[in-house]
Amino acid sequence: MIVLSKKLLTDLTCKADFSPRLRQSLNIHNNHQEPCQRLLNSINIGSYIQPHRHSLDQRKELLIAVRGKFALVEFFDDGQFKQFTVFSTERYSQIDDSTFGVEIPPDVWHTVIALEVGSVLLEVKEGPFNSEIAKAAAIWAPEPQSVGVSEYLLSLYSFCGFGSLLEGNRY
Repeated sequence: MIVLSKKLLTDLTCKADFSPRLRQSLNIHNNHQEPCQRLLNSINIGSYIQPHRHSLDQRKELLIAVRGKFALVEFFDDGQFKQFTVFSTERYSQIDDSTFGVEIPPDVWHTVIALEVGSVLLEVKEGPFNSEIAKAAAIWAPEPQSVGVSEYLLSLYSFCGFGSLLEGNRY
């Protein structure tokens, strides 16, 4: 049994703080062959996840805010921004009908950015997991650790109205 506790989330966010990618995941499933893949993903402000889609394996992806606040950014096929959806725990909601999660169809280009320090989400996807077809990275977006990531990351945050969050962060 895995106990999903506040301490577990705090430990995960501490590991993300010291990660070069500014994020840390923890598998809840035992192996990649399980029919339901589940993981916690601590994502810090300034962490870059290259836009991608899951078109090769044709499986939906469910993201639920466990702690903090996020924006899911969607793109057109040519890489232009399409729309964004802010989702968060109740602590950060501004209205009664707030969004706490999103389910992403396989053919949607997307990325996720954190909008609060210490944010953690739960990812759920049908298994088994095959890393060779798990996702297709967008060729129109910079690869992680490449030139242009900082500017691109700023454009993601700015599109969602949160460009000021990157001030004073590592990216």
